[in-house]
Amino acid sequence: MAEIRIHEVESIESALRRFKRKVQQEEIIKEVKKHSFYLKPGQKKRIKQALARKRKSKKVRREPLEDAK
Repeated sequence: MAEIRIHEVESIESALRRFKRKVQQEEIIKEVKKHSFYLKPGQKKRIKQALARKRKSKKVRREPLEDAK
């Protein structure tokens, strides 16, 4: 759970910015979205495989650029 303490001389805007940054670092939003609906085990597996394929194709696209250097 993200929690910040507002200092006496601190403005609300800067406190809100610190809070947003902390929430992003702790990946709270990502976790909420992950648990917002149920996925069957097979669907989870297919999504995981699709992400792996996407990462691999991205890596393959970058390889020729690294060889040129």
